[in-house]
Amino acid sequence: MKRFDDNKNIKEYKDKHIISRLFKYIMPLKKYFIIAFILTIVVVIADLIPAYLEGQMVGVLNSNRTSNDKLGLAFILTGIYFGIIIITAIISYINTMLLQHAGQKIIFKMRQDVFEHIESLAIAQINETPIGRLVTRVTSDINMINELFTNVIVNMIKYVLTIIFVLVMMLIMSPILTLYLCIIAPILIVVTIAFNKASRKQYRKVRGSISNMNAFLSENISGMKITQIFNQEEKKLEEFKSKNNQLRKNSLKEIIIFGVFRPLIYVLFVVAQIIILYRGYFIVKNNRAFLPNYVSFYRYVRIFFNPIQQMADQFNQLQSAFASAERVFEILDTKPQILDKPDAIEIDYFEGKIEFDHVWFAYNDEEWILRDVSFTVEPKQTVAFVGATGAGKTTILALIVRNYEIQKGQIRIDGIDIRDIKIESLRRHIGQMLQDVFLFSGTIKTNITLREEAFSNEEVMEACKYVNADRFINRLDGGLEHRVLERGVNFSSGERQLLSFARTIIHKPNIMILDEATANIDTETEVLIQDSLEKMMNVGTMLIVAHRLSTIQHADNIIVLHKGEIVESGTHNELLENKGLYYSLYEIQYKNEK
Repeated sequence: MKRFDDNKNIKEYKDKHIISRLFKYIMPLKKYFIIAFILTIVVVIADLIPAYLEGQMVGVLNSNRTSNDKLGLAFILTGIYFGIIIITAIISYINTMLLQHAGQKIIFKMRQDVFEHIESLAIAQINETPIGRLVTRVTSDINMINELFTNVIVNMIKYVLTIIFVLVMMLIMSPILTLYLCIIAPILIVVTIAFNKASRKQYRKVRGSISNMNAFLSENISGMKITQIFNQEEKKLEEFKSKNNQLRKNSLKEIIIFGVFRPLIYVLFVVAQIIILYRGYFIVKNNRAFLPNYVSFYRYVRIFFNPIQQMADQFNQLQSAFASAERVFEILDTKPQILDKPDAIEIDYFEGKIEFDHVWFAYNDEEWILRDVSFTVEPKQTVAFVGATGAGKTTILALIVRNYEIQKGQIRIDGIDIRDIKIESLRRHIGQMLQDVFLFSGTIKTNITLREEAFSNEEVMEACKYVNADRFINRLDGGLEHRVLERGVNFSSGERQLLSFARTIIHKPNIMILDEATANIDTETEVLIQDSLEKMMNVGTMLIVAHRLSTIQHADNIIVLHKGEIVESGTHNELLENKGLYYSLYEIQYKNEK
């Protein structure tokens, strides 16, 4: 099964493929980027004018004009100089805000796409991936891509245009000096390509280490209670040190690569200055009229190398964004294992007849969990599944809602193969109440309604009364508006279970699934739950998995599983009379309870 392992097996996309994928997000907002491009050209041109004005200022001061003429021209040139600076600042601000607005829209859409795709993945695919890594994809990795849209793209364009326009200006002023400058160009190109290749590889490692760190933190903070109970703090600290150390090493290598590139560019800049100073001296010596252009040319050399040096920072962010994009696209390109057929149908209502027809299922290859399982549940019946751990009870319930796909056989509801029904439609009519009840941060009401605003307080309270949850809700401050902490830690197991019952009932399912709903429940709460179950049996077809056999004695049919096969079935009394596996399980529990 495919995992999103962050330092191994990450698919390496070519740059043109990444750009093509990102471009699809840009297209709906292309007008923003076209305007930004035009404004960037204006800013680049405006940035070049001050250097030219500086040369002209030197020319004015060294001319044979009168002092008043020199002062007047200097005043005009200074006014133009500051005017251009102010205009450039205003345009740059507009450009930045424009790109930030567009970038946030793109990132919003990208986050939506990634989260929606994660929702479409099968439970098995999500279970195989550490939650911390998925969180990193949706948050940290996409934030890095945001830098690409709001900062890197415009700066890279600005720097490239600056280099081109500066070369044009220098060619106009002095082709000879420009030719000397171009001697350094091949070295610049080689250094830049080498840096690009090395930094991209290292950025992949850094992003992988960050993702692994987040996965470790997510898992171990959630499991801190177990760590403390078994005094494993030192061991976990060592594991964290290892992850932290790996991130530190990869980050240091990244800094070294960057630290080598920038000084190299600076050395080339100094060499270029020396060449221009040396050759320019002889040109000005022989032609004093060239002095203004020489001053401007010298300033343009600085302007020429400045974007090259700045591009090192942009390359850093570019490589980081591309490395993050690879990880995001890795998720988006992962095909969900369970999909609707093109001609899948919507179902408005289930009578509740369920048929397993020679079903075979394995999580891995042919390690069969279910072996040729066949049974029928009639509408409105209550059927229980019992057996030892690993017999396949919970698997049967998971297959009905298509959390997994069977390898052989057929599962039908009301005579329709469940693979011919849209997944959303199938699950909408099946209510699931599991042993490990998950409650979201919010209120009791939002956890019961799952934030569907169509339900009124009266409807919610009616559902709570039906399952006996109102007895503890009425004692709480705020009642239905009482705050629920993360994972519902401020409620007991029994209270969480009753809330899950209310959550199921209010959505009016036609089929109900209970998986170990009475496990780890105190006796008092078990009485309430048992009363709720008896009421819920009248709602629709009910499938129950329970270790406590006393809770399923009134089921219409009890199916006994052993190593993935049905070994017997019947009512509670019939199975006791047969004195088979069910009888043995009942005897063991009866003795333990006694």
